[in-house]
Amino acid sequence: MSTEALKKAIEIAGNQTSLGKLVGLSQPYIWNWLNRDQSIPAEYVIPVAQAIDWQVTPHELRPDIYPNPTDGLPAERSGEAA
Repeated sequence: MSTEALKKAIEIAGNQTSLGKLVGLSQPYIWNWLNRDQSIPAEYVIPVAQAIDWQVTPHELRPDIYPNPTDGLPAERSGEAA
């Protein structure tokens, strides 16, 4: 994961607390992802991207899980036909 992508997601949400609220978690979880784990758990990649209106993509957040730039994006965002 790029910690830069997570930092961008936090900035878009406003702060760590706001991002946590958007995905149903408290701020310490977000802090841990950024500072201790340096990785967003797989089950939160899509919720985080969706919460910030896909301004940071699943590929940017976890390229190990979403290796292609359009992986994890909804069809209307990836350019694919629904």
